[in-house]
Amino acid sequence: MKGSVFSSRASSPSHHSSHPSTPPRAHHHHTFSETIMEENIDYAETVIRKWEIDTHKSSPLFADDRREAKRFVDAVSGLQQAMHHYSKIRSSSDILIRAQNLMQIAAKRLEKEFYVILSANRKNLDSESVSSRSSRASARSSISDFNEDEVSEEEESGTTPSRTPPRGGNSISEADVAMADLKTIADCMIASGYAKECVNIYKLIRKSIIDETLYYLGVEKLNFSQMQKMDWSVLEPKIKSWLHAVKVAVKTLFCGERILCDVVFSSSEMIAESCFTEISKDAAVNLFSFPENFGKSKKILAPEKMFRALDLFEAISDLWPEIESVFSHDSLSPVRFAAEAALVKLGEAVRTMLTQFEAAIQKDSSKTQIGGGVHPLTRYVMNYLVFLGDYCGAISVIVTDWSVGAQSPLPESYFASPIAGENPCGAAITARLAWLVLVLLCKLDGKAVMYNDVALAYLFLANNLNYVVSKIRNSSLGLLMGAEWISDTQSKVDKYYSNYERMGWSKVLSSLPEDPTADISPQDSAECFRRFNLNFEEAYKKQTAWVIPDPKRRDDIKMSLARKIVPSYREFYQKHRGNFARQMGVESIIRYAPEDLNNYLSDLFFAGGGTSSHVSYPESSPSSRGR
Repeated sequence: MKGSVFSSRASSPSHHSSHPSTPPRAHHHHTFSETIMEENIDYAETVIRKWEIDTHKSSPLFADDRREAKRFVDAVSGLQQAMHHYSKIRSSSDILIRAQNLMQIAAKRLEKEFYVILSANRKNLDSESVSSRSSRASARSSISDFNEDEVSEEEESGTTPSRTPPRGGNSISEADVAMADLKTIADCMIASGYAKECVNIYKLIRKSIIDETLYYLGVEKLNFSQMQKMDWSVLEPKIKSWLHAVKVAVKTLFCGERILCDVVFSSSEMIAESCFTEISKDAAVNLFSFPENFGKSKKILAPEKMFRALDLFEAISDLWPEIESVFSHDSLSPVRFAAEAALVKLGEAVRTMLTQFEAAIQKDSSKTQIGGGVHPLTRYVMNYLVFLGDYCGAISVIVTDWSVGAQSPLPESYFASPIAGENPCGAAITARLAWLVLVLLCKLDGKAVMYNDVALAYLFLANNLNYVVSKIRNSSLGLLMGAEWISDTQSKVDKYYSNYERMGWSKVLSSLPEDPTADISPQDSAECFRRFNLNFEEAYKKQTAWVIPDPKRRDDIKMSLARKIVPSYREFYQKHRGNFARQMGVESIIRYAPEDLNNYLSDLFFAGGGTSSHVSYPESSPSSRGR
């Protein structure tokens, strides 16, 4: 094999020829320890020369014969002891120079073995396999057990241990074997003063793996100005990609690399920390710069984009324990700071978009609904708030110190949270949501005034407030707003519907005498019939275009009207219809039988609640939640 794959290292203890002639031994009295040290050097030379890169065949030392690999490592260890011994008594002796030359040869071989194992096991040492271990301690224990099993097998049987020896009923994985070999080489090189060479090889290969993995996960390096100029149709897919990538990166990629670093360089925590920092810091900081830049990009912020900001915030918050654990070293504080900065900027962005959302409600200028149905603004706002409720954990953190008290003339009790005692953050999000609901209701009050018919105005308020209560009751907002708020608001809905009935049908009800069975003249009864016909037809004709979207409410209102109108009319009808039985044109006086009224009432409130103007509201559904 021609030459080493590595260049000579500047930090190597010596740069002498790799084939020095053995110097003649000086004739002096040898101590016992010197004799042992010389024997160590002689033995080391026999083993190391055998595996010298420039003369030996190309097969790796750690590939098959593991006893030979152990002999080599033991020889290097003995050589290091001898060098330490001679450096204290004869720092410039020929024998020390000889030992230094041998150590340089050994270091080259170990460098090559380290490189070969790392390169050949890129797949076996993938982050998913390594991170599947429950902890860094368990990974080190597994490698330690493997080394102990290997030694015991050799001592008991005298045979060469296999590359993947079985243990119990299971096989040791290729990853375990590779990690054990890498640790053995790293321990040997660090102890021999070649830590820098070892770390440089490790950083070269493992950093490229991190960068390559993040590239395939779709992580890009986008600066603030690039993101500001990006169309939403282009940026949103990148956000989706990042949301997937960050989970894999933190839980698998960086976690696995931290475990691998800690295992391989377990003999030196300082080297393990430095190595992991070198291969991961820049990539991790870039990873978290993406959400931070999004949070800072004010030009692209809008209420309909809030859910993506919340997705990013939640992703980092959910991963925070892993971020603190994996990047716990002081040298990795820039990564933690980058993640914190992203949370801060995303929180600010969410507050900005909540303010924009509130302003959009207040500035809405769309016309009222024909027929008093649920206004598109009501649907948009409540669907938006329901989706916000799904992010209550993130929003509660974001709005904790953001009071609405100064904005509202209402007492604090209006914004009280039923879960504040269990979760102090609950009070903050309840106050914010209650305030937005209040802003909506105030806007609806203003729209109701635009109706010329008071009854229709009350029906509009009843329908819209009923929709608000229904959306809150049937979503996570119900827990936040509380049963008391729902009950109080439901009472207002009932009152609005009652006012509608009173104002919309008062003329019809007043057309009949208070006592329908009282004796009155035929002329008076005829007048009552005519007045009832006129008022009922007017109310019916007008209200055929009115709508109650809630099926239960619609049936309840019909039954309520029937109970108020039909029984009184039936009594009056039965009492006085005989007065006109023989008269010509009786149909002009008695137009309706009691059963007819039920049929007419049952036809009401089905009209479509179209708007008098076309109103379009942004899509508020967060696609990441699968809605």
